[in-house]
Amino acid sequence: MTGRLLVAGTTSDAGKSILTTGLCRAFARRGLKVAPFKAQNMSNNSMVCAAPGSTAEIGRAQWVQAIAAGAEPEAAMNPVLLKPGGDRSSHVVVMGRPAGEITSAEFIGGRTHLAEAAHAAYDDLASRFDLVVAEGAGSPTEINLRAGDYVNMGLARHADMPTIVVGDIDRGGVFAAMYGTVALLSPEDQRLVAGFVVNKFRGDQSLLGPGLGRLEELTGRRVFGVLPWSPDLWLDSEDALDLDGRRALDRGAALRVAVVRLPRISNFTDVDALGLEPGLDVVFASDARAVGDADLIVLPGTRATISDLAWLRSRGLDRVILDHAAAGRPLLGICGGFQMLGQKIADPDGVEGEPGAQVDGLGLLDVSTTFGADKVLRLPTGTALGADASGYEIHHGRITRGAADDFLGGATAGNVFGTMWHGSLESDAFRRAFLAVAAKLADRHYEPSTVSFAERREARLDLLGDLVDKHLDVDALLELATSGVPDLRVLPPGP
Repeated sequence: MTGRLLVAGTTSDAGKSILTTGLCRAFARRGLKVAPFKAQNMSNNSMVCAAPGSTAEIGRAQWVQAIAAGAEPEAAMNPVLLKPGGDRSSHVVVMGRPAGEITSAEFIGGRTHLAEAAHAAYDDLASRFDLVVAEGAGSPTEINLRAGDYVNMGLARHADMPTIVVGDIDRGGVFAAMYGTVALLSPEDQRLVAGFVVNKFRGDQSLLGPGLGRLEELTGRRVFGVLPWSPDLWLDSEDALDLDGRRALDRGAALRVAVVRLPRISNFTDVDALGLEPGLDVVFASDARAVGDADLIVLPGTRATISDLAWLRSRGLDRVILDHAAAGRPLLGICGGFQMLGQKIADPDGVEGEPGAQVDGLGLLDVSTTFGADKVLRLPTGTALGADASGYEIHHGRITRGAADDFLGGATAGNVFGTMWHGSLESDAFRRAFLAVAAKLADRHYEPSTVSFAERREARLDLLGDLVDKHLDVDALLELATSGVPDLRVLPPGP
């Protein structure tokens, strides 16, 4: 049987993605053919990968995990992707292609077809790889949703998959969270949970000893290790739980960049490359003062362009952006943010909201957008500002360009730039060329760096693999993944 391991968490953002990524790198270093897997990801951060005869869309985290494993990213690694379009509904992507919508009311009994697709994708990966490292979602102990679960213990039961639970000790209460995660599971689910990993520990690890020993005694399950907190473990983000920006050491001398924190922001990893530049101070902002103080404003992608444009106007941010542009300072819009900069946005079929919706854009670029049911997925390459660039396109909006000049699948006019290419700032030469232009427009000094985004990502993945190798019992986890869970104690049921 193929090796298999599920990384579950006590909560969202406990460290599942980080641990899964690190294990993919650590296991791959042992010469294994490793595949990451997440049965269902809920995120507006996604990536385009090549597929036989076409392209496919998967969660950004699984794309990075595949890179960590040395594997080619593919749709089966994230067979179900839910992209929130509102508070109670999500757009559904199945095996890399659009597949309608799902509402919150369907989360218990209306996802059978999604479970079947996810389990079939897992079985396919298991037939082709030595080891599948699966990432859970949220907590495995969402007992209100257990009946329809196929990404946590539902997946574990499908594949008889050993499970480890990671908890974030930086939040506090990690011992209670770990014990409770197991205790509230059914006996059938409990038997698959083999142990724990503590994440983000700061300080003297010997102080943890009594707590770890007591946890093992109470649960009959071992702790496989303690990952230390590291300021350098910045990986491509999966969701919007942590949008703190990347602050410069010398903020007074830095080029100030404000990324507008839209309510339904998507693919905000577009600005990760800016955060690596030592001469930039990058913040995510939603108030007029913070945005207005910036040298460069970035309007990022969004899963609800018309709704987020209305939000922008309700907070007076439209006036701030217009004043910024009128002053000749640089403005960059990416995908949905670019569409907001145009003349008109129309949604005749209700792809993002109400059918027939049409609104005026900010009027800074001579383009118009019309949403259509078919989604565009591309991996384009080209040049701009005298530099090579590449990126990826994920959008329903079709752009009609008037007199504005072309700019990476978008448009530009003076100090206003718009592109449909996500990820273009990861192209080092283009990023440096764009920042040089932006600094000149803002009348600020910018010293070009020699930072390579691809090299820095690879270095972070190596660091994560090193930390996992050093602080976790990777050999024991590999034995667990290949041999299965031993007989373990069933804890008394919760109330």
